[in-house]
Amino acid sequence: MSARGLFVTGTDTDAGKTVVSTALLHALRARGQRAIGMKPVASGCRWSEAGWRNDDALALQAASEPGCDYALVNPYALPEATAPQIAAARAGVTLELAPMLAAYRQLAERADTVLVEGVGGWLAPLSESIDQGDLVAALQLQVILVVDLRLGCINHARLSERAIRSDGHTLVGWIGNSTQAQLDFADAYFEALSANLSTPCLGRLPHAPGTSPNVFAKQLPMAF
Repeated sequence: MSARGLFVTGTDTDAGKTVVSTALLHALRARGQRAIGMKPVASGCRWSEAGWRNDDALALQAASEPGCDYALVNPYALPEATAPQIAAARAGVTLELAPMLAAYRQLAERADTVLVEGVGGWLAPLSESIDQGDLVAALQLQVILVVDLRLGCINHARLSERAIRSDGHTLVGWIGNSTQAQLDFADAYFEALSANLSTPCLGRLPHAPGTSPNVFAKQLPMAF
């Protein structure tokens, strides 16, 4: 298993992890890499003829090259749109690391980079006994932090950066993402984040719903 592993976390739920992750996958592919996305645990799924499916996981699958089975992209697809530990309990599912690790290793055999998207913010647990950091440690992943540019983002970003690094993980940088159409002082927030975070900024995405990931990819320099 020689593929590079990246883990994308956010300052909170709906920070834009999937938007950034799909853009990163396209940016990696534009550099000639085989890049595959993965979302080990996804809560908030809809039933289809093929089984439970999550929109974020499907977006990662669509942005990946080479193609891969959905079961490997998303080993745990949980119906309820709530915290994974709650969704798993309601579904009668016990979340374990082993299936996630096995799926990752299969993807890593086919890729140069495997990008793993987390759930919520860094300290949102996967289960009562598994933190996201446990998965990152087991797979020796490097971490990218997605910062939602909004009121409170400076505090959330600094806390997240401190937690990731104090947990002993490598945070390669952060990416600013605009989830709000209109935000007073957006540029000032971005400048303050750049000054107050010790890890480098890897890019900034505008608020542009419906934009193709390959368009966003051109705004990420991938200098890491």
